[in-house]
Amino acid sequence: MKKILGFLMMMLFSFSAWSMQVNVNKAPASELANGLSGVGMAKAEEIVRYREANGEFKNLQDLEKVRGIGSKLVERNAEKIIFSDSN
Repeated sequence: MKKILGFLMMMLFSFSAWSMQVNVNKAPASELANGLSGVGMAKAEEIVRYREANGEFKNLQDLEKVRGIGSKLVERNAEKIIFSDSN
């Protein structure tokens, strides 16, 4: 029974992490780093700095303007990235 419960908890956690969406206009660096594949704290902090200096991101291509963020990284995370709370 403990093995089944452990397996179910692992699957639930895996699913929620996999399906998590990240609002790149609101999320702090820690949330960006945890929620986006290939984004560590350094890139996450660059995203936040860029957002604070230049305003909100409007589309995926805007993210490519951030130093260290390329098209492959954006493409890999496209399904996870949202720009407003209503997406």
